Amino acid sequence: MSVGIDISDDGLARVTLRRGDAGNAIGLATARGLLDAALACQRADVRAVLLTGEGRSFCVGGDLREFARLDGAALEEHLIAVTDSLHEALRIFARLDAPMVAAVQGAVAGAGIGLAAAADVTLAADDASFTAAYTGIGYSPDAGVSWFLPRLVGPKRALDLLLTNRRIPAAEAEAIGLVSRTVAADLLTEEAARTAEALHRGPTAAVGATRRLVAAGLTSDLGPHLDREAGALAAAAASAEGREGVAAFLGKRAPDFARAPSLTSGT
Repeated sequence: MSVGIDISDDGLARVTLRRGDAGNAIGLATARGLLDAALACQRADVRAVLLTGEGRSFCVGGDLREFARLDGAALEEHLIAVTDSLHEALRIFARLDAPMVAAVQGAVAGAGIGLAAAADVTLAADDASFTAAYTGIGYSPDAGVSWFLPRLVGPKRALDLLLTNRRIPAAEAEAIGLVSRTVAADLLTEEAARTAEALHRGPTAAVGATRRLVAAGLTSDLGPHLDREAGALAAAAASAEGREGVAAFLGKRAPDFARAPSLTSGT
């Protein structure tokens, strides 16, 4: 399997790119594997997703060796099949209530940047490097890269990265907002797991509402967005999660959001 998916009993989904010997390059099998993983994460009990890649590099982008075996109409059809699966996986991950954490190391290029950018929290090893790579081989972006980059780093800097294909180190990626923060390479796995585990103990419905509000706010006028915030807040406060959170705060204890969905009205 080019993509592994393991969901713990308490709802932490671990999605792993398993083509480490090929830099976790994305071909048709890997794209379909990511879609299968995303579909599995739609389970109601999934509370957080941790995305990692085996080997030296998180993801070097598309599998050019696979693509080079085809040409003309056959290549076009193949790439449509790859992007159909990959893009549907990204759509599903974006719709989840469960937050996503990505841990990236080594080379992160092309579609690898899209996967890293799609996460809510992206941790980068301090020796990681990032390059768009697309136009360097005569390709244009996929995996949401042309959508994520302008929103994360601004349109001017996004075009710089996309057109020049310059390689940037992890420290610069953090400084411009491409990743959430950098971590010492030998601590990346531990810190990513700690972050995902902390998020998966959180209020999943409220996290999902927050994810959607942030995404909608990028293209919404203030007035309508304030209305969305008000409605979401009222629903969250009245939910089992909201009642548990307030009860825990007033009772000076840690909240147990995992059991909140089972709470009945009036508890």
